[in-house]
Formats: sequence, C-alpha cells, structure tokens
Amino acid sequence: MSRTIITTKITPPRNLQEEIGKKHPFDDICEEVMLSLVRTTDQFTSQFKQLFSQHGLSDSSYNVLRIVGARGKQGIPSQSISKDMVHRDPDVTRLIDRLVKLGFVERQRCEQDRRVVYVIITDKGTQTLKTLKNPVKKLHQQQLGHLPDIKLKKLAKLLFEARHP
Repeated sequence: MSRTIITTKITPPRNLQEEIGKKHPFDDICEEVMLSLVRTTDQFTSQFKQLFSQHGLSDSSYNVLRIVGARGKQGIPSQSISKDMVHRDPDVTRLIDRLVKLGFVERQRCEQDRRVVYVIITDKGTQTLKTLKNPVKKLHQQQLGHLPDIKLKKLAKLLFEARHP
C-alpha cells in the first residue's frame, strides 16, 4: 500500500488581523498599531527573557546591570538608576538587592552625604555583561537584521515620535 503525502504551502500572514485570526477589521489604525506594538514587544522580550534567565537575570535586572556597568567602578547613585531604564520598574531597590545577592553589584554609601548610596559593578557583573554582549547583539540581528538600515532608522524615528508627541 503506497501513501500519498500531500504538502500544503503555508503562507505567512500579511498583517496583524490575519496573524491573530481577527475576523473583522480593526476599529481604527491606532488600535491596530498599538496591538502590533504589544505583540512585537511580547515576542521580542520573551526571547531576551530566555537568554537572561540562563545567567540568573530578569530583563529588568539585566537593564539595571547594564546601567551600572556603563558607569564603571565609580558607580551610580541608586536613585538615579530608574530614569535610565528602558523598561520602567517601580521597585529598583528590589532589583539592586537581587544583583547584590548574585554578586553582580555592590552598594557603597557616599562619605560626603550618607543618604546617597552608590551601586558599583563587581568583576563578576562586568564578566557577565561581557558574556552577554555577543548573544544580545546576535538576538538583535535575528529579530531585526532582515530589515535594511534605512527602514530601521525610520522605525526608530517613528517610535521616538510616537513617545514624544
């Protein structure tokens, strides 16, 4: 008895409506764009979460580690970290506590003003950032490398304009 294998070509969706199986068009373009941003963010961040979790980090704690690492051994006042975060987290103190516990950063009280606490990257934190540098860059390329630079620049500009009307 011979079997016939039938193959069907799966065509990728042409737009968000098809992608999510929405039967009716969106009410307006703002709704479609917002939902597309949310879906894209979810897809991209889940891949980063998976990468960071291999090093005991969440995406928010990686964000803090990156900010502290950029300041080097002079550190950064803990209250200044939240304004530099890409993804805001209301409990930066908890994130710093976790990074201290993992040995990625340390706290140091300012001698001139005891109310100020500096967060300083450790050698382990610096090494972790170095270890993650290429995988993060590779993931950026996997996610957006298929787009030409001119479109990426336009997308970056449009997203900035959307955040700053």
